[in-house]
Amino acid sequence: MTQTEITPFGTGQPILTLTDAAAKQARKLMDRAESTAIGLRVGIKTAGCSGLQYQVEFASEQKQFEDKIEDKGVTIFIDPAAVMFIIGSEMDWLEDKFASSFTFKNPNETARCGCGESFTVS
Repeated sequence: MTQTEITPFGTGQPILTLTDAAAKQARKLMDRAESTAIGLRVGIKTAGCSGLQYQVEFASEQKQFEDKIEDKGVTIFIDPAAVMFIIGSEMDWLEDKFASSFTFKNPNETARCGCGESFTVS
C-alpha cells in the first residue's frame, strides 16, 4: 500500500484514503499553490444544518499533533481535532456541469443535511 499506515486508537483503519480522482486534483492544486505549500490539510469545522463540515486547505507546515498521510503522491495533514470524526473516510473529487469539490465517504456519519454540505457523527 502506498499510504503511510496511520491507524489511530487501535482501529486498524487508516484515518483517510484518497481516490485516484482526489489524488489527481490534489496534485493539480499543489502544482498551482504558493511555494510554501507542502500539502493539504483536512479538518472539520462547526457549520451547516447538521453541525459539522469538512474543510480542506493548503498546509505550509505540519502542526503539532497532526497526522501526516502520504497516499498516491499526495501529502495530507489531518487536524487532530478531526481524527475521531473521519477515521476510515475516503476523500474523492467530483466534478459536473455545475460544481466541483472534494467529497467524503465517511462511515462515521449518522446524518447529513439535505443539501449535503454538513454532517453529524454520534
